[in-house]
Amino acid sequence: MANVTIWHNPRCSKSRNAAALLEEKGVEAEVVKYLDTPPSKEELKAVLKMLGISARELMRTKEAIYKELNLKEETDEEKLIEAMVENPKLIERPIVIKDGKAAIGRPIENIIDLLD
Repeated sequence: MANVTIWHNPRCSKSRNAAALLEEKGVEAEVVKYLDTPPSKEELKAVLKMLGISARELMRTKEAIYKELNLKEETDEEKLIEAMVENPKLIERPIVIKDGKAAIGRPIENIIDLLD
């Protein structure tokens, strides 16, 4: 099977469900605990490109840090990406990457579609 990576937060139920799904399907994925090892700006840009979305669409806008940093008013894509690199808690999860494509596991069907 192809190389598969999951950006995982073990404390998140959606992330645990995605990891369990990969296991059920016999997919050996590289697990990146992105809160411990945040992605670089380049990695984040690559994933945004694979997802075909803007930085804001990848952000967890209900996180306290989002409001604290006043990111709702920020329009500069670079600054939003930097905020996620510096505060990985802002990154939506889980993200599964396979063969140059990526999917956010909300809903989990996105991951099923990516694997098929």
